This record gives sequence, structure tokens and C-alpha cells, in this order.
Amino acid sequence: MNERIEFLKKELFKNKREISIERAVLYTESHKETINEPEIIRRARAVEKILNKMKISIREKELIAGNRTVNPRAGIISPEMDPYWIMKEIDTMATRPQDRFIFKEEDKKIFIEMLYPYWAGKSLKDSLNGVIPEPIKKAVNEKIVNLNQTDKGQGHIIPDFETVLRKGYGKIKKEIKEKLLKNPENDFFRASDIVLEATVNHIKRYGKLAREMAKNEKDHTRKSELEIIAETSKKISTEPAENFYEALQLLWYTSIVLQMESNASSISLGRIDQYLYPYYKNDIEKGEEINKLKEYLEAFYIKTNDVVLLRSEHSAKFFAGFPSGYTALLGGVTIYGRSAVNDLSYLCLDAYQDIRLPQPNLGVRVNDIEPKKFIKKTCETIALGTGIPQLFNDEVVIPSFLSRGVSLEDARDYSVVGCVELSIPGKTYGLHDIAMLNILKIMENVIYDNENTENLSIEKIIEDIKNSISHYVALMAEGSNIVDKGHKKYAPVPLLSTLIKDCQENGKDITSGGARYNFSGVQGIGLPNLCDSLAVIKKFIFDNKKYTYKELVKILKNNYKDKYEEIRNEFINDESKYGNDIDEVDGISAEILRYYCKEVEKYSNSRGGMFIPGSYTVSAHIPLGEVVGATPDGRYAGEQLADGGLSPMFGRDIFGPTAVLKSLSKLDNVLLTNGSLLNVKLSPGTLKTEEGMNKFVDFIYAYMKLKLTHIQFNVINIETLRKAQKEPEKYGNLVVRVAGYSAFFSELNKKIQDDIIHRTEHQL
Repeated sequence: MNERIEFLKKELFKNKREISIERAVLYTESHKETINEPEIIRRARAVEKILNKMKISIREKELIAGNRTVNPRAGIISPEMDPYWIMKEIDTMATRPQDRFIFKEEDKKIFIEMLYPYWAGKSLKDSLNGVIPEPIKKAVNEKIVNLNQTDKGQGHIIPDFETVLRKGYGKIKKEIKEKLLKNPENDFFRASDIVLEATVNHIKRYGKLAREMAKNEKDHTRKSELEIIAETSKKISTEPAENFYEALQLLWYTSIVLQMESNASSISLGRIDQYLYPYYKNDIEKGEEINKLKEYLEAFYIKTNDVVLLRSEHSAKFFAGFPSGYTALLGGVTIYGRSAVNDLSYLCLDAYQDIRLPQPNLGVRVNDIEPKKFIKKTCETIALGTGIPQLFNDEVVIPSFLSRGVSLEDARDYSVVGCVELSIPGKTYGLHDIAMLNILKIMENVIYDNENTENLSIEKIIEDIKNSISHYVALMAEGSNIVDKGHKKYAPVPLLSTLIKDCQENGKDITSGGARYNFSGVQGIGLPNLCDSLAVIKKFIFDNKKYTYKELVKILKNNYKDKYEEIRNEFINDESKYGNDIDEVDGISAEILRYYCKEVEKYSNSRGGMFIPGSYTVSAHIPLGEVVGATPDGRYAGEQLADGGLSPMFGRDIFGPTAVLKSLSKLDNVLLTNGSLLNVKLSPGTLKTEEGMNKFVDFIYAYMKLKLTHIQFNVINIETLRKAQKEPEKYGNLVVRVAGYSAFFSELNKKIQDDIIHRTEHQL
């Protein structure tokens, strides 16, 4: 990377993270001024005020302008969603175990005296608490169901960036004006008109700021750069992008404005090598230097690391390390089924090899017709050790979307939001990650419920688990729909909706069902541990009869203490574990997963769409494990669950990485339309040689042909991780793969660090 990019990278991380209350204050002021308006209009007016009044800056040496906050990497509070956790944690945010922020005393005073009193009793959280039925609250309190997005904007969506770049905001605004003239009473069109005007003015503000800065700039080179920012901002505030730089700048302005609208996670980037390619190709044909275009791209990459998400201490356990969800996919196929790899696909990997930061969360789509050269370039990037890019398999994902009623062309155009959540860019409101089901907790309850059952069998235990899954999936779906309706009532997003296909045609916000595709994505967690546990029960209790069922329950209640430690080792060391390509064991996981998925499919959401299942944990395998007692697979009470979602429990996958792939291939992966996650840790030494790299490429082809949905890698040795844990100040730039995202190792709490350290390190 050149000197400018190195400077921008260092500047971004120079100071400690702070809390910004600016958006909250402006939002609250506007909300007080619009009491008698419909909620979607109140939201639009609030966004308008924020965009018109928020402080803006253009930082030293920046080429891409636009900041969510003046101070880099500041966290934003949203008391309109949930003021209670903020009040509860106002004095501990700087010292909590995970994702710390400094909350300045003067800002605390404003929150306590102005913001909290106003929002207490009228937030999204209040509305949800008042309508969630007791059975769902009980399921949540039992730690079996976890409802997400109850305290912040939903996000988890890919806007139609391609249309923004191609049309420009002037034309989009004109189209909305025409619809508003025909439908003057439509509140969505009214709100859309307000936020589009505010967006245009916000971009123009940067143009004016750049012009003012240029007047006072002594350095001629920087003066010229500021003038370009000024001219570009003025132009793209209403007109479409014409070159690569304009496209990147308009893309970033749009991203920032959408962040200010909802303060949501994972407003993702989609297939950047596809919709940015025409602008890149045009510049190349005009003689623009590739190094200059690469600098623009790297400057854009740096900006994606400026946005970090503030979560409650509880939520930070589930999403540790600030996964802001600037996820983008490269490669794949076109809507015509041909390889989509182009020159920009390679440049995107080249640029990432320079910056090596957690964002953007790049992924690569793989398929049989993709150039092997691109697969190898992907492997070389993974070998750098940041866990980026992750891989997604067209051979599985496209059929999965087809099975959900998505058109062939749209299915071929899929991308990813957040971590690994599958979505159709610009056309889907998928409510991904709205809930999690702790399947292992379900199994624990079933084990204890059957302590005194006569004539018990493994078949009876599995049947009870299935019945319990059915019960809790129904509650999870009902709870998710309540949250969904809460967002519709209290948190519509008119600007984001304007940039999603069919919302304009339907005259509806995405929260009201305006999008083309309306899904609700929920995750089943704990499958590998459940599979291993049932395998142990079957073998040691019912087949070999080495222990009685009552003895097993007693062992678990005693958490394998003292004399039971030897039995624990016996359970753990038995090779009949998920991830070792043993049909009988893997068949258990396939049976339970399929049952879970088919139960989820039964339910519809409040937007006229369907629920779709997934199996990924983010970092939730730590807190979800904390609430589960000792289990027959050898887990101690409170110990983490298997990471990822479909990854084997650490240390149990003893027959190598190919055996892991073969175990997962026996799952019905097509059912996991909301996404799944497989972590694999490789020894760096295995990829040092050309022979090792070729083996890695072959391994990727095996993953593809075995029809697994997702795979990602940590290529780092245990010694480095242990050193980084002991001396974090020396390893501040060490980026590792956590779940469906990467993070700085030093910014993770010890439990998650230990999890990454303990994952099985494989050789190829």
C-alpha cells in the first residue's frame, strides 16, 4: 500500500473509541417537533434534521469523504429503540469485557437529563415488552429462544446500489415526486421525498466543505484533491456516477446516510466487482492508471472500518469485535449463468492484501466454471491469515433460493449480508438473524425430563427433542413476528426502502412488506454438540450398556467432577464424533438439522413471506454455552458450544479437514437458505510452498463438489495467538476470523480468544 493509505489506516486507530450522542440528540429534537405526524414521517423528518445538522469533516489526506461521526470509530446510541440498557451500562461501557467505549461525562449528563426521560416509556423496547406473551418470555428466560434486534435498527440488507450509481439521486427523486403526485396521501412516498431531498443536501454539504477547505489549503496537491472532492460531491448529489472514483464516493455517501437513518448493523455492499465494474472498465479504457484506481478502492476499504457498532454488554457477547457487516462478494456467476469473474474481482483481492483489516468482510463465490487462477488468488489471500475472504458455494446457494420461490436470475445474483446471511441484493428484506434457538439447551432439558422414564430408548430421546424443537420454533416464530411488527410501527426506513426493488411499485416501506422477497431468518445453534452427545448416549448407555441412564444423569449433574473426570475423558476420546466422516454419527446431525429446518419452513411472517432456517453462531456459541449444563459429549457446564454453527467441537475432529467436509456434506445444506458457517483452522506452514498452495486449491474444489454452503479459514498458529494474548500491545494489528467476520484479536475478550486458540489446527 502507498504512503497515503498507510497514513489513513494508522489514523483510523490512533485514538480510543468514544460514544457519540449527536444523532440521538438531533433525532430527539425532531421527534418532539413532529408529535402529530405518522411515524414514518416522523422518522423521515428526524433523518432530515440529522443530515442537515450533524457535524461533518474531511480528514487529512482523505480521498473518499463522508463520516458517520467526526471522531473515527465512534459508537452511536439509539435511545428511540432502547434507552434502558444505555442507562444501566452508562458507567461501565469503558470497562466492560468486550467492545469498550468511552462515554464522556458531559454526554452522560445530556443522556440522563434529556434523552432518557424522553424515551423511557415510548421506545421500541417498551412496545415489544408490552405485547410479548408470557410463553415467549418464558422461552427467552429459559435461554432457549433469543430474540435479536429488539434494541437497534434491523439492517441486514443490501440496498440497490447499482441503481443509485446508474440513475443518481436526482432521477430517483423525480420518480418519487411523480408517484407522490399520483398518490398524495401515501405516507411512504411523502417520507421518501423528504429523505431523498435531505440526502442530496447532505452530499452537497461535503462539496461546500471541501471547497472551503481548498481555499485555505497551502499544499497545491492537497488543494487539487479537495477541489476534486468538492466538484464530485456537487455533481453526484443529483447526477449518476460516470467514473470509478465517483462511483466509490457515491456508494460511500449512500452507505453513511443509511447508517444515520437507522443506526443498523450490516447494511452490506453486495457484489461490488459487478456493479462497480463498468466504471472501472471505462476508466481503464480511457487510460487511467490501475494504481490510481487501486488507491481509490483501498481508500474506500479504509472507510468501511470507520463504522463500529455499539451494542449492549449482553449483545456484545453475541457479536464480539464490532462486526459492522460491510460484507461484499466477488466472483460467482452472472444472471445468465456464466462466470462473473472480471479484472476488478482480482483488484479487489489485491487491494485487500494491502490493507488487511476486518472490513470489508470480503467473500468469494465459487463454482465449477470459475477460472482456477481466481480460486488460487483467493487462496493466496486467505493464506495471509486474516480470515478473509470467506467462501460461498454457488452449487448449493442458487438451488436453495430456487426452492424458496426466487427467480433463477435473482438466485444467480445472490450475495451476503452481515456475516454469512444469504440475500438477493436490492430486492430482499430478509430479517436475517432475528432469532436464535439453542438446540443444545433443548436436549439438556429432555435428558433431565427423562431421568425416571421406564423403558427409555435413544429413539424416545430423539423424538422428545424433535417435539421440543417444534414447540420452541413456534414460539420463536411468534416472537420474531412481534419484533417484525415493532419495527414496522416504530422504526420504518423510508430511504432504505426507496433503494429496494418493488417498494416504490408497492408504495410500501420494507417493514410493511414492500420488498420483492420477504423472509425471516432464524438460526439453530448447538447441532454438533447435540450430535456428539446423542452418539455418546447411544453407544455407552443403550448399545454397550456400560453405564445406566440414571448414572449418566448423575454424572452430568455433578459436572464430571472428581471420580467422573475419567468418564468424561472416555466420552471425549471416543472417536465417534461429528466431523470425522462416520455415517452413523453424521446421520444424527442430518436428521435433527433437517427436522429443525422443516419446522421453521412451516411459518409465515407478517410481511407475507416465509421463515427460512440457518445455522451460524456469530460469537453466540460462547454465551449460549454459558447457559447449558454439562452434556454427554464431555462439555463442562457453561463451556462454549461448537463454534461457527456447523463446525465440529474443537479437538473432536481428529481425522483431518477432508473428513470434516465429508461429515458436513451429509447434511441437507440446501435447506439452510439463511446461511451456515464452517470454520477451519489451518497451520500456516501447510501453505508456505507451491505444493501446499495447490493442495489448498484442491481442498476448495473438494468443498465445492461436496456441496457445502460456506467455509472460512484461520491460517495462524497457536504460538502466535498465545503470544498475542499475553502481549496484546505487540499484536495490535493481528486480525483473526471469529465467526462470519474477522476482528482484531486484541479487541476480543479472553473467552473468545481461547475459543480461537483451541480450534483444531489442521494440515493439508
